Amino acid sequence: MARIESVEELEAIVGKKAPALDLKVVDHIDPASQLWLSYATVMLATLGGPQGPTMLAGGGAAGFAYGSGETLRIPHQNLDDPETIQPGSAFGSVWLVPGMKETLRINGTVSGISSDAVTVHVLECYLHCAKALLRSNFWQATPSPIVPSDPAAFARASCLMALGTIDTHGHADVSPKGDPPDRLIRFDGKRLVFADRPGNRRTDSFRNILVQPSVAIFALIPGACEVLSARGEAVLTDVMKTRQLFEVEGKVPKLAIEVTTSDWSIKPSSALKGAKLWPAPPPPVALNPAKIFAEHMRLSKQKSLSARMAKAAVSVPGLVRRSLESDYEKNLY
Repeated sequence: MARIESVEELEAIVGKKAPALDLKVVDHIDPASQLWLSYATVMLATLGGPQGPTMLAGGGAAGFAYGSGETLRIPHQNLDDPETIQPGSAFGSVWLVPGMKETLRINGTVSGISSDAVTVHVLECYLHCAKALLRSNFWQATPSPIVPSDPAAFARASCLMALGTIDTHGHADVSPKGDPPDRLIRFDGKRLVFADRPGNRRTDSFRNILVQPSVAIFALIPGACEVLSARGEAVLTDVMKTRQLFEVEGKVPKLAIEVTTSDWSIKPSSALKGAKLWPAPPPPVALNPAKIFAEHMRLSKQKSLSARMAKAAVSVPGLVRRSLESDYEKNLY
């Protein structure tokens, strides 16, 4: 196996992280993110713990969770297995709005657990690019009437997943991944494999794996209220034979991730059932991803010359929208 063991080796394959990416990360839930939460019906989260990361789903009617400033509040009734959450746990989450391709990511620490809700102290909030949901065609896919009970078959039918990792400081990160069915995951009950695709090159998850290889995974099938949940130890590899399993449109990914696991299950999710995702409605007209990206960059506290130049650039009318559309069109695979 050509195992990737350093950030330098990783960046030689996928490219270096662009400094401007950190400009879109704010340290609180701003009004634009509040609006996103008011439409969100699904949360996929990872929690840090002594045994490594675990995954957790939340869901319900639009606006089931509330966030403002440095506080995010999620009712117990909208969470699968809320009893597994512990105060002080690292928390990373991705929030989906039916019909929207972009996702909102909120990271922080579980600061309190009351009789009816979990409270998270927010450290990071930012909008994530649309490529995972564009590649998966998740909202437009025809829901499957039959949910496979075999892990290999479930994995092949999946087109959207969430990857949970923990960094050296104990902070949690959950990253959405999407691909057409049979090109997202291969899993035989012991070895789970998936590919990296062109993205924003944050590579937070992969950097985390290099130093903390324990990962947690949720995989979803359009229309299903069950999830494939797996935990294990991950490695990054550029072995061609492995990468070729995930070829799409004649393009072979540059990187693959192999997870060795004996801890997996296919289980129903009351959170996904409560979200009532299907049929997916049109995206809310009130949500403008390009505007949110630009607003978050303007809110950035970075003062470097490159930061000031980037902030000036996003003030040009239509520039962010055109840049996003061009990237989504030309750089999916």
